[in-house]
Amino acid sequence: MTEPEPTADGRYVVIDGRRWRATDPAIPEERRGELQRALMAWRREVKRTKGTHEERGARDGVQAAKVALGERGTPWWEQSEAERRQRWEAEVPVPPAR
Repeated sequence: MTEPEPTADGRYVVIDGRRWRATDPAIPEERRGELQRALMAWRREVKRTKGTHEERGARDGVQAAKVALGERGTPWWEQSEAERRQRWEAEVPVPPAR
């Protein structure tokens, strides 16, 4: 898989002609991996629970992971270093094992 093309300022990536907010580049690699694994687990949970009362909880998990990665919420380039660290160090729940 090829890496998405970043914009000149590094704040966004372009995928299929659409601009998406980039992951905060200051997140330590190990933590970024943990957050990405949590995000992917929650996305699988959204698919599994689609159309059920459990779907809302799964979507909330996706939101929490995306915020921790800096892809949603206050843009990472508008946060202080301390705010950024607090955001990515916050606990992000993971879905129950199935």
